[in-house]
Amino acid sequence: MNDAVRNLEPKVIWNKFADLNAVPRPSKKEERVIAFMKDFGKRLGLETIEDEVGNVIIRKPATPGMENRKAIVMQSHLDMVHQKNNDTNFNFDTQGIEMYVDGDWVRAKGTTLGADNGLGVATIMAILESKEIEHPALEALFTIDEETGMTGAMGLKGGLLKGEILLNLDTEEDDEIGVGCAGGVDVTATRTYAEIETPANTEAYKITVKGLNGGHSGMDIIKGLGNANKMMNRLLYATQGSMYLSDLLGGSLRNAIPRESVALVVVPSEENAAFIAEFNRTKAEIIVEYKHLEKGLSIHVEKSAETPNNVMSKDDQAVFLKAIYGAHNGVFRMSPAIEDLVETSNNIAKINVASGRIKIECLTRSSVESSKNDMANTLKSVFELAGCDVTFTGSYPGWAPNMESPILRVLDTLYTKINGEKANVAACHAGLECGILGQNYPEMDMISFGPTIKGAHSPDERASISSTQKYWDYVLEILKNIPKK
Repeated sequence: MNDAVRNLEPKVIWNKFADLNAVPRPSKKEERVIAFMKDFGKRLGLETIEDEVGNVIIRKPATPGMENRKAIVMQSHLDMVHQKNNDTNFNFDTQGIEMYVDGDWVRAKGTTLGADNGLGVATIMAILESKEIEHPALEALFTIDEETGMTGAMGLKGGLLKGEILLNLDTEEDDEIGVGCAGGVDVTATRTYAEIETPANTEAYKITVKGLNGGHSGMDIIKGLGNANKMMNRLLYATQGSMYLSDLLGGSLRNAIPRESVALVVVPSEENAAFIAEFNRTKAEIIVEYKHLEKGLSIHVEKSAETPNNVMSKDDQAVFLKAIYGAHNGVFRMSPAIEDLVETSNNIAKINVASGRIKIECLTRSSVESSKNDMANTLKSVFELAGCDVTFTGSYPGWAPNMESPILRVLDTLYTKINGEKANVAACHAGLECGILGQNYPEMDMISFGPTIKGAHSPDERASISSTQKYWDYVLEILKNIPKK
């Protein structure tokens, strides 16, 4: 399957992407891809360093005639989101991504593709290796752990980079030039609950919500897609009078809209009919509400072969279900300054209930720091009323747009010249690393762009072949037109 990808144009990118995708590189486990990238730089005879946190920097001198241009930093992140379909047998820790060509798209077999941000990494690799591409003095910055905390960007020290312009290759629409992004903070709520012995004369049921689109909790939050955790809570809330909750596991990554949730409940024998009736009524409501957005949605209940020994007490169950019902999920505020831009949102990403302990993990995003704090405090208030301990971690700033940016003028002019139409100059609701990098490099002129990628952070992730060629042509023109010192 990967051989077909290697034959696509531009081959210099797709071959480097295939090389990269052969290396397991889930977030927090980048040891192999760090070694891969360091070996790549050293084999080219280029200065290659790994900083204290694991970022890799490879430096390449300007090509002849380009020495008088401003030095640039080309930046992408090495890690990828690891999501797979429930029925896909795949180990992200040991296996390379299995790719295939589907019309104008490159996809992965039942998993995320890693085009986010692997196509950016592959682009930089192709430029580093080339002996023909014109470019100014270049620093390739490959950061780690972008997807689960941006710790690579946060750990990059000031003074290490010498470039004056940063080209971030992590935007996912080929007609968009990114000039700003959202910041974020992880909101985590935990508490214990009283377990009681499972009552006699009960039957156990497994409830499953699956088949949702999922997707990027920043870029896709505006679509109003279903959140498996909220759907599951709605089912449990509706049936709470006739069931006891034992276990619940929903979602898997903080930056992905949860696609699946599974709960184990027990129902007294005399309440079986009422439980099933209320479950089916609520299920029907949800399916009707989401029929236009979530065509693959599956909600079902089945008897479990094993009955758990313990369940949550009714009092704690009521408090827990009310807390999830009351916690905001989705768009919190649209930007009053930029049309159609989500300013602030929250994703109830992961819920785990088991063995007397509850853990709820959210990712709050905003392009306005005060609004981010407002959303986080809204969640904190709800969860603390439910008796939870709440922590804020991993906070990172947004990237404020600079519409007077010199490199923006270069990219905007070139896009119109090449494509005969204006680019969409915009801020996005995703968390790019530019805002963080700008803290230690405040004078660096930054811009973001990239090829078209759909369905990022989900197994439906796909990269456009024609767009990648368009983007590559754009990259080559940008490198030739970097301003003089």
